[in-house]
Amino acid sequence: MTNPLLADWTTPHGLAPFDRISDSDFTPALDAALNAHDAEIDAIAGNPEAPTFANTVEALETSGKALDKVLSVFFTVAGADSNPEREALQRDFSPRLAAHWSAISANAALFARVAALWDRRDSLDLTPAQERLLFLSHRGFVRAGAALEGEAAERMKAVKSRLAVLGTEFTQNLLADERSWFMPLTEADLEGLPQFVIDGARAAGEEKGQDGPVITLSRSLITPFLQFSPRRDLRETAWRAWSMRGENGGQTDNTAIAAEILKLREERAHLLGYGNFAEYKLETEMAGTPARVRELLHAVWEPAKAQALADQAVLEEMMHADGVNGDLAPWDWRYYAEKRRKAEHDLDETALKPYLRLEKMIEAAFDCAHRLFGLEFRPLDLPLYHPDCRAWEVTRGGEHVAVFIGDYFARGSKRSGAWCSAMQSQAHAPEEQAAIVINVCNFAKPPKGQEALLSYDDARTLFHEFGHALHQMLSDVEYERYSGTSVARDFVELPSQLYEHWLEVPEVLTRFATHAETGEAMPQEMLDKVLQAANFDMGFQTVEYVASALVDLEFHDGAAPADPMAMQAEVLAGLGMPKAIVMRHATPHFAHVFSGDGYSSGYYSYMWSEVMDADAFAAFEEAGSAFDAATARALEENVLSKGGSEEADVLYTRFRGRLPGVEALLKGRGLDAVA
Repeated sequence: MTNPLLADWTTPHGLAPFDRISDSDFTPALDAALNAHDAEIDAIAGNPEAPTFANTVEALETSGKALDKVLSVFFTVAGADSNPEREALQRDFSPRLAAHWSAISANAALFARVAALWDRRDSLDLTPAQERLLFLSHRGFVRAGAALEGEAAERMKAVKSRLAVLGTEFTQNLLADERSWFMPLTEADLEGLPQFVIDGARAAGEEKGQDGPVITLSRSLITPFLQFSPRRDLRETAWRAWSMRGENGGQTDNTAIAAEILKLREERAHLLGYGNFAEYKLETEMAGTPARVRELLHAVWEPAKAQALADQAVLEEMMHADGVNGDLAPWDWRYYAEKRRKAEHDLDETALKPYLRLEKMIEAAFDCAHRLFGLEFRPLDLPLYHPDCRAWEVTRGGEHVAVFIGDYFARGSKRSGAWCSAMQSQAHAPEEQAAIVINVCNFAKPPKGQEALLSYDDARTLFHEFGHALHQMLSDVEYERYSGTSVARDFVELPSQLYEHWLEVPEVLTRFATHAETGEAMPQEMLDKVLQAANFDMGFQTVEYVASALVDLEFHDGAAPADPMAMQAEVLAGLGMPKAIVMRHATPHFAHVFSGDGYSSGYYSYMWSEVMDADAFAAFEEAGSAFDAATARALEENVLSKGGSEEADVLYTRFRGRLPGVEALLKGRGLDAVA
């Protein structure tokens, strides 16, 4: 029988036939796809004809389609629905894929053809789309080490291969720690917890095969437990398990892996002629240099720390009033912050949550996309990789735009966090293809027969990831190489963070925040409180994030530390980190930075993009409506549809007329008065 991963897919919209794919199909499919891609590369590199854009650059762009199909399916299920067999396959595939891509970037004959075209680019009469593809192809080869020779070239291959192995190990160790830990709760332990936390704990207990409720390391369960449990001892146990992921000794400990990754990244940068890895990594980002990143982060750090320290004093006083002596601890912060929020804003999460139904929040995200960009969403009944997944066809004016898949619930087989990925990206050449986009979240799954209720942070996450999906779905570029989210890392978070603003538009909440039992709209009084409390505890949120971003930067902007944990402590001490707050992502579970190169030396990107997203939403406010048609059209035409077809600063300036300053960010976070 034909391997379904290698066959032509006749499924609607070219979606993978998940119901016909088994784990045993992946290895033979990868073998065949790698061989096919090798043959295509050999044909391009060995072409006896003189290099042209069509027979070299465009041929490279269109090669490897079989490999793309295999990997799009494999990495989708490996991240969102893993099992021991898939984890073993990932450990096997990682070095093989690293070697494959290294061989292509080190192919001297291939690079010579691309370089020859680059050298005479002004005489090739290329279109702007072709010029961009040539530029990105040539730059990609150079930054991958194509110009290296001899021992340096061989060492680069070895470094890349080892980094691939280490990134996979880091991710799997983290997943193992998250999957294995849970804390059983007795009926007495449930006292003081709101019903939605109890329901989530019971559902988690069922998923873990336990007789009673448990707390797991799913963010959507552990965070509200830390907010609401009056049991300080249980909060400490849960918090320590959450904060010690990847740092528990034994086979799943990530500290040595992190140290080796940093050392190899430094070596990689040196092989390419850079002073350190941060200089190499930031060269292609909007920020450009470590100095500009550090300038942004420190401009935000001081007012954020001042606000956090003031808040810490208030929360500690509340704790002492409860008869608990000593210093406020990290496992106390969320509990007393929730009490403070209820007291100062009269906003109770337990009263708010029934208004934030998952179904209505999905509907809200879709409706905003319809009002802004004319998109419509129709449910699809297709086999997907897990029963929890759902799919929609996205159309505009009756024309197919994309397929959108939502995978919203936490489970032991899914890595933590939330992300957006494309199984297929939009492109016009060499043939038309539409995006197939997946949003993956980790919301607490409700007991059978009950509706899924979200926290406000969950709802914001849903809108955030859907903003990434819109960037993919609305892409309108020639080549897949720079389609959708294939942009500078510190620009990619602009569409996602910008879309979060529509969750806070009063008319959106009034229409879609309806009570799970009564169906009534959120009362105006509660709506006002939600919006007034939008920046509550922003000192804490900003400090935990900026601390992580600065540690990431210092890891890479200089010599690699032999002991990353010691350097982490040194950086935090130098910042004067408030004692009751820790990094959002400590080194051993900092997957953004160590599971791959994606956000390495680039975790600052969220804040760099936030400078723009605050300013971008202000464009709608200045126009008088969050749904102003002309502004939405300008946003799509200049940002969302352009992918990486031009430099990010050019695209943003075309949309807004200028680049923004940090003032918009401080104002958006309510830190401008502190600054």
